[in-house]
Amino acid sequence: MAQLSPILATRWSPHAFDPVADLTDAEVASLLEAARWAPSADNTQPWRFLVGRRDDEAFKRILTNLSTGNQRWAGRASALLLGAHTTTGPTGGPLPHAAYDLGQAVAHLTVQATALRLYVRQISGFDAAGLRADLELSAEIRPHVVVAVGRLGDPYSLPEDLRAREIGLRQRRPLAELMLR
Repeated sequence: MAQLSPILATRWSPHAFDPVADLTDAEVASLLEAARWAPSADNTQPWRFLVGRRDDEAFKRILTNLSTGNQRWAGRASALLLGAHTTTGPTGGPLPHAAYDLGQAVAHLTVQATALRLYVRQISGFDAAGLRADLELSAEIRPHVVVAVGRLGDPYSLPEDLRAREIGLRQRRPLAELMLR
């Protein structure tokens, strides 16, 4: 295997978050600043974030709109961040790369979290229409991902099926399988 930066090599996406650990304002600011500096097509920076901290109203609204399977563990995270993107640019035209650009911003946020010894799990299982309504998002804002952030928790506090995944060996596809021929 090729040499990786320790930040990339140690990054992983747990289900087990510490249910009493909180994020500091400085940590949240650092994560969002990392996302802010991500590259984007024509520097449009189409990403938008909403931060919900455990026990605040935004957190509860985001959590309620997650799939039942994700609700089983995500409520223990210190924060749930909604990652969304705008659908139109400053001139009113479409932004065909906005979802990709949001992905770049979330990747930057994830790397920064790892550098801060925080953990991130990205969630795609949620009700986008429910989030749009519950959070009163404008029509040009498209919810795309929810990001759970926090400190590592006890994997033995998870339901059995998630615990097995949590403590199992991390696996990645071989590089050869990812290459187009």
